[in-house]
Amino acid sequence: MLMRTDPFRELDRLTEQLLRPGTWSRPAAMPMDAYRDGEEYVVSFDLPGVSPEAIDIDVERNMLTVKAERRPAAHGDGVQMDVSERPLGVFSRRILLADALDTEHIRADYEAGVLTLRIPVAERAKARKIAVGAKRDRQEITG
Repeated sequence: MLMRTDPFRELDRLTEQLLRPGTWSRPAAMPMDAYRDGEEYVVSFDLPGVSPEAIDIDVERNMLTVKAERRPAAHGDGVQMDVSERPLGVFSRRILLADALDTEHIRADYEAGVLTLRIPVAERAKARKIAVGAKRDRQEITG
C-alpha cells in the first residue's frame, strides 16, 4: 500500500547516499524496509547512532517524512582522527502512503538504531462481507 516511485530516482538517491554526507538543504537517504503485517503496514528505517530526540516524523495528507541528524561524537583537544567512515549529517526519507492507510494512528518506536513505524490499514480499506438478500416474489412488491 506504499506508492512506488521512479526507479531512476531511487538509483540517484542511492548514488548520492554513498557519495556525500547529508545536509539540511540536501539530506542523505536512509535505508528502509516496508511490509504488511496483518492489518498494518510496518516501515523500518536504519538510523544507527541517532538519538530519539534527533528524529522528526511528519505526515501531511499522504506524504510521510522522516528526518534525522547524526552529529560527530565530541572528542577532546588532543584527539587526532585517523579513520572516519560512519555517515554523519542529516538523513531524510519521504514516502507517499496509499489512501487505504490510516495516517491518524501511526505508532513510532525506536530501538537498537532502528526506527519502526506501524501504520494501520484504514477501516474503509479492510475486506468485509456483504450479505446477499433473497429476491422477493414479484407479486409481493407490486401487490
